[in-house]
Amino acid sequence: MSVAGEGGHARYTYRLRVSSTARTELLAEWDRCRWIWNECVARSKKALAENENCGPARLDRMLTGARAVTRWLAEGSSVPQQQVIRDFAKSRVKALKDIKDRLPVRRRAGMPRFKKKREADPTLNYTRRGFRLKEGRLHLAGNIVLTVVWSRDLPAEPSSVRLYCDSVGHWYASFVAPAEVQPLPETGRVIGIDWGVKETATTTSDAYDLPHAGHGKRGQAELTRYDRMMARRKPARGQAASKGYREAKKWRAKSYAKIARQRQDTGRKWAKNVVTDHDVIAVEDFRPKFLARTSMARKAADAAIGATKKALTEMGRKHGRDVRLVHPAHTTMDCAACGARTKHALPLSERTYTCTACGVVSPRDKNSARVMLVRAGLNPAGAEGVGPPGALLQEAA
Repeated sequence: MSVAGEGGHARYTYRLRVSSTARTELLAEWDRCRWIWNECVARSKKALAENENCGPARLDRMLTGARAVTRWLAEGSSVPQQQVIRDFAKSRVKALKDIKDRLPVRRRAGMPRFKKKREADPTLNYTRRGFRLKEGRLHLAGNIVLTVVWSRDLPAEPSSVRLYCDSVGHWYASFVAPAEVQPLPETGRVIGIDWGVKETATTTSDAYDLPHAGHGKRGQAELTRYDRMMARRKPARGQAASKGYREAKKWRAKSYAKIARQRQDTGRKWAKNVVTDHDVIAVEDFRPKFLARTSMARKAADAAIGATKKALTEMGRKHGRDVRLVHPAHTTMDCAACGARTKHALPLSERTYTCTACGVVSPRDKNSARVMLVRAGLNPAGAEGVGPPGALLQEAA
């Protein structure tokens, strides 16, 4: 699995086969890194209260002194420990900048917080001097050897790797390497895409519409069962969780992971199909976060609009396609044929768009998909099933 990134690099993630010995060593390394992070948080809060500077240089001196007097800390590799300080410094600078810019609280990155042992998932970052690949296996600093499930070859030598464990207990290695661009032959076709809830994606061509898959709805019965099991076995406050509670929690996490993989697979296959058959793609730059505060929150989350949009942009970047993000404001109010705008916003119950200026009648989402093409500066005549404005007027007449 590859995730395109910025600066001509991409992340390539692979599953790891971790032995019991390697798991123990990785968790011990994570305990050290977590202690360093919490120490950085404590010192940063103290420095902020006393109006002092607490930059990476000061934290590096703290780490050097701590490794000199603490044997437990010195037993671990210095590479992931130093990277913890770098990651902390970046998050702290971002939070301080947001406060200085006086952004609203809901838009701030938030100051770094303490990582609790039973709540934070293990994450270790290694730069190039902290790992190497030898005979298909991953060798980490500290004599930790891991078996990588190579689903595909790396396109180039990786510059860093991130190891993490998900809520199910599976370990993964995410390598950063130069992005591999795989250009596809030109087709001379364009497409406009509008996001929705009834249908995840409505396009200017019926053949590429993405219906609502409903993976979460099908798995809801199983999730409800595990939720009830956890509720019955929930420990009292201050008591350790029982084995039955931990097992139910793990089964629930597995069900969620399965649904997430299904959504991801559906979005990627659809994105691959769209990118293969079109040179230019006009996509609504839709932010589905606000839907979490509406009555459509459950269905919108199940549609996974954000993940599907991300898969489309990454697939387009990978294959050298032109993906143009269109601002979503008033896309349901504008007419794709003449550009006129309605005086009032259309309610969600009204699924047919009728232009009072030119008389064009079309499905609401189809009209929005055509508006994407117009706003992206594309000729709607290049899209399958869409003619020029004159043809739309003749069809309506």
